[in-house]
Amino acid sequence: MAFDFGAVGDMAWVRDQLRSRFGQPDRVCARAPIGQLVKSSISGRTLDEVSLAAYRRLVQAYPEWPALAAASTGDVEVLISDVTFPDVKARHLGDALRAIGARHPDFDLAFLGRLSVAEALTWLERLPGVGRKVSASTLNFSTLDMPAFVVDSHVLRVLSRYGFVRRKAGTRTAYDAAMAASPRWSAAELAELHILMKRLGQTICRLNRARCPDCPIRQRCKTAAASSRRPVRAGRRNTDRRQEVMRE
Repeated sequence: MAFDFGAVGDMAWVRDQLRSRFGQPDRVCARAPIGQLVKSSISGRTLDEVSLAAYRRLVQAYPEWPALAAASTGDVEVLISDVTFPDVKARHLGDALRAIGARHPDFDLAFLGRLSVAEALTWLERLPGVGRKVSASTLNFSTLDMPAFVVDSHVLRVLSRYGFVRRKAGTRTAYDAAMAASPRWSAAELAELHILMKRLGQTICRLNRARCPDCPIRQRCKTAAASSRRPVRAGRRNTDRRQEVMRE
């Protein structure tokens, strides 16, 4: 596997720069593993406040996990209708919960803590609709407290633009690269890094327009370096600004 990143110390440097800009975030309240699995399964490409509200509606309607596993796809879809792709997520969630219930009727995933991180990820990713983001979230953000770095679309964009991974790298490659660059980091440290990188992606390293001059990690960022060398015509700059104002 060919990773396009430098020294291991670079990841700690990035973390420190982001912490200086955004402050040290509070650790999120850890859920039971099954709860975190459900929350993560419906949160992809959806605003945090929207997916959290959808999760709360689910657990209010189905306080017991067996009941949620037995719920119809249509009923679940109605409850999570404001997340992206609610039909797909409702179907995958039901299939995953029924698969878990068949082997663990109590829906207790604490046994994952007795496995290695790699083994636990593999077990989770055998479930329908569960990829590396959901599996890593389940291990790291839950009471399992296992060191697995969560790569969402914002984090992947930051890793790619910075140069930790190649431009078209996928989530799994980005996960492997980040874990290799942060050996012996705890679950809490990896969770902090995720929150900080996500915040950077939401506010500065945005999808449509990276605000490189405002970025706290621009000194070592490959995209920022390339941008500073690229001449910008006045007319083009004005057009870009008009488009940005329209988007805002």
